This record gives sequence, structure tokens and C-alpha cells, in this order.
Amino acid sequence: MNAQGWSTQGGVHKVAKMKNAAISRAVVVLVFLGAVAAGSLGVWRYGTDQAMGQLAARGQADLALASDRLVGQLQRYRDLAVLMAGHPQVDEMLRRDPQPADIALLQEVADKSAALDVQVLDRDGKLRAAANWALASRTEVDFISKPYIRRALQGALGWGHGPRNAQTPRVFFHASPIFDDAAQVNGVLVVSTDLNGIDYSWRGANPAVFFTDPQGVVQISNRSELVFWRRPPGEPGLQPAQGKAPPFSSSMEGTLEIWQLGWGPYLPREALHLTQALPVIGMTGEVLLDVAPARRLAASQAAAVAALCLAFGALLFLATERRRTLARANAQLEERVASRTAALAEINTALHHEAAVREEAQAALRRAQDELVQASKLSALGQMSAGISHELNQPLMAIRSFSENAVQFLERDNPARAAENLTRISDMARRMARIIKNLRAFSRQENTPQGHVDLGAALDAAFDLTRSHIEEAGVTLQYDPAPGPIWVRGGEVRLSQVFVNLITNAVDAMATSEIKVLRVQVSQGKMLTVNFQDTGPGVEMPDKIFDPFYTTKTDGETGGMGLGLSISYGIVQSFGGQIKGTNCEGGGALFSVTLERELEQEDAA
Repeated sequence: MNAQGWSTQGGVHKVAKMKNAAISRAVVVLVFLGAVAAGSLGVWRYGTDQAMGQLAARGQADLALASDRLVGQLQRYRDLAVLMAGHPQVDEMLRRDPQPADIALLQEVADKSAALDVQVLDRDGKLRAAANWALASRTEVDFISKPYIRRALQGALGWGHGPRNAQTPRVFFHASPIFDDAAQVNGVLVVSTDLNGIDYSWRGANPAVFFTDPQGVVQISNRSELVFWRRPPGEPGLQPAQGKAPPFSSSMEGTLEIWQLGWGPYLPREALHLTQALPVIGMTGEVLLDVAPARRLAASQAAAVAALCLAFGALLFLATERRRTLARANAQLEERVASRTAALAEINTALHHEAAVREEAQAALRRAQDELVQASKLSALGQMSAGISHELNQPLMAIRSFSENAVQFLERDNPARAAENLTRISDMARRMARIIKNLRAFSRQENTPQGHVDLGAALDAAFDLTRSHIEEAGVTLQYDPAPGPIWVRGGEVRLSQVFVNLITNAVDAMATSEIKVLRVQVSQGKMLTVNFQDTGPGVEMPDKIFDPFYTTKTDGETGGMGLGLSISYGIVQSFGGQIKGTNCEGGGALFSVTLERELEQEDAA
């Protein structure tokens, strides 16, 4: 075989080898792209699950906040019904024909409380008086057939909502029994609430929240177009009371229910549907959360991972190609020394460029991680909204109470006491500003201490809130404050709420006692204990005092639902503490609140 033949054969082998190398590289590239696609899909799936989980947690918090708001607004009228049922003039209405003074009293109560109507019924269900007497006397209503009326006639609190009527299409009723001197039900006092006034201030707020009755009818919503929509029996979704049902479908993603909606521009096209039972008002709270932002976030994360992997693969491929070029250049070292030197210089420059690109990619990755951490913290603020609302609620109630007292003192020409109440309002405002400051500091990543409460300040606040009640009851308060701050773990507002409840219960328990003394003592040790000892009759059943709805206050102005000590028990437990109630050997009751000490805060002080 001549030289030309060897050359031709060598060229064929070289071409075949280059073809095989190209096929191998193509296979590697395809496998890499498949791996990137699979990894991006996994990141998208994981990101979607995480985002939907965070959306569900935030939605539960929003739904709980809206539910607490609704229940709180309705329970004001329940408390009004209980309070008015014990009014002496109400008892007289059951024994005589309606008098102008009776109608005026009920009208005044309805006007001041924004109630739709206040009605008094006898034990036979006959209407005896009403705030809206002109309309009620002309309307024949079979009250005795209403479940809430029958429940009230049995001695319990009744509640329910009504259908459309002459006054308003949506009404919620609270019925309280009226007891005579022999503790027998003598009649019923009914407070009617216009639900249009309840949800009017919610209109347009995000997210979309609605409340359905046991029949699946929407009674309350911050989207007015959903009111009176009805859930089909045994099916998800809602349908309007009249007209054609708009497009709707439902699917499940794991344990989450997703609704596809075509209900108008003010509702999301794809929404996460969450529910919460509200047995205290006989309704179910439901919320619709737009899932589009969560899906976009998951898609962005998957795209970022895919881009990063592709960039890394491209760099790796370029590095491999450069090495292959270098190997070929080494094989031709003797023939092309000058060309090899130039190629090496070019390769070196390319490697420096690749290193710079890698450093930029790493810096971009670090910046993205920092932004994700901040975004996570901002997302947590939404979950904290229910707790922040609770922390601000009690100072707002105190401001309202002090402002009303200030108005009364001004009407009595007592400016000094009015100024004192205004000063307390200023203190409460500064207290609310301190809470808001902590929230703002969290959003700016400031390291503001959380959970440290001055026990003495919490007790002083509780004494301020209950001082008038203590003085009116003729109770002597014995308390020696500590010379300096005592730091414990807890929340200032909720801890003050526990102390106010214990002080009020002790004062009410000593109503019939000859000696009325309340001793408050702080015992310091590894754990801090606050003791509240009264000179009342003691506790009948100490093992049941913290059970919900257990109470010894069955009538009178101090009558209650038996939830105060149960709520206090839960608050102290959330602080990692304990609350106990026992009887003293010499008479009276002793309640002890044990809290965790914050030693680091005391050292810093």
C-alpha cells in the first residue's frame, strides 16, 4: 500500500473518530438537559408545595382574624341581651301593658348599641314591648316556633339568623332568658342585629371571606355579590340564588382544595379554598386565596435553578472543549510551537474570564439567597397579623373606656378626673406605639427583644383597670410593689388580662363578705409566683374552675359565661407557666400564677 493509501485510510479513521466523539458529546448534552429538566420540575413541585403551604397558613390566619372579628361584633349584642334581661324595668314590662317609658328605654338601648330592634316577650311568646314598637305591633310573628326563643325559654342563651323580612334581608338574633326572683324563666329578651351593618365595613378587603349557615347559604361576606349564594347539596362551590350558575370546577392538590372560578373581576380565577367552623354562631367561615402569586414564585424558582444549571453546564462544556483543544495542540508541539504558545495564551485568557463569570454567578446566588430570607420574613408578618391584632385590641378597649369615663367626668364638672383619664389614654397610646415599633423593627431586620415583660408594670396596669371596681366594692387592696423591674416571659397585654380577670373574680366573690381584703404578693425564686388571696367564701369545686362555661355567677350584674378562668389558663400555659386555684384554711380562695423568669433581661437591666 502506498503512502497515498495510508493517508486516505488514516483520514477515514480520523473522520470516524471525530464522528463518534460528536455523537458522545451530543448524548452527554441530551442527558444533561434531561437532568436539568427533571431537577427544575422537582424544584417547581417543591416550590409550589412550599408556597401553597405558606399561602394556606397565611389564609388560615386571615380567616381566623376575620372570624374573630365577626364573632366579637356579634357577641357584643349577646352581652347586651344578657345585660338587659336583668334590668328591673324589663321585668316590669312582663307584668303590664306597654308604656311610653318602656318603649323609650328599649329605643335608647337600640340606638346606642346600633341594634336593629330590642324586644321583650313573655313566657307564652307574646310580644310585650319593642324598640320598634310601631312595626312590631303590626307584624304577626310566631315567636314560639323560633328555635332560639324556645332555647331561651328553657333558661339558656339562644341565637339564630332569620330570612328576609320587612326590615332587612339579613338579621341575627340573640335571645336571653328573663328570670324572676325564684330563678324561673319569666320571659325572653331578644336583640336583633342587622348583618348588613356588620359586613359593610369589610367590603372590598382582601382576601375574599364569606360565612355560610348550616344550609350552605352565604350570610356574610366582604364580597357583596356572594351574599345569598348557596352551596349545591353534597358538592363544592357556590351557586347564585337566581339565574344561571357561573363557571366553576374544583380539584385537589394533596390536602388542599383548589377552586377554578369565573365569578367576576373581584374574585381570583384560581383560588385556594379554606374553611373554619364557628360553632359559637352556627356558621362556617370560608376564604378564597389567589394562588397565582404562589405558582409564579415556584416557576421563578424553577427557572432560576434551570438557568444556574445551564450556565454551569455551559461552563463545564467550554472547559472540556478547551482541554480537548489543548490536547490536540500538545500533539502538534514540534510542528507548531508558535501556534501552541498563542493558543495557550488564548486559553489562559478564556479561563480567567470563566473564573470571573463564576464569581459573578456566586455573588448573584448570595444576593438571591438574602432576598429570599427577607421575603420569608415579610411573609411571616402576614401570619403574625392575628397576634398583632390581639396585642392592640386591649389598649384600644382601655382607651375607649377611659375616654367614656372622661366624658362622664366632664359632664359632672370634674376636670381633674377627666384629665387623669386623658393621661391614661396617652399612656395607652404610647403602649400601642411600642407594639407597632416592634413590628416595624422586625420588617427592617432590627434585633428588638421580644417576650420580656415587667411583672410589676403588668400588675400596675391591672390595678389601674380595676381600681374603680375595687373601690366601689369596698375592698381593701394589700400589695407591696417590688423596688425594681421583675422580668418574666410573656405578653404585656395578655398578662394584664389574666391579672384583671383574677382581681375582678376576687372582688365579685367578696360581695357578701363582712371583711373584704385582697392580698397580692409576688414570691421570687427560680420561678416567679403571683398570689391573689381574698376573704370570700372560697371555691366550691377547685378541680373544675378552669373548665369552660363553669361559673358560680348565675345571676345579677356579675353573671358570666364561665370562660374567664379558662381563657386565663390558656394564656398562662402559652407563656410556659401555670395557674392554680385552691381554698385557704382560714377561708377565702387563693389563685397562684407561676411564670418563667427572664434572667438575661434582669442582668441587662
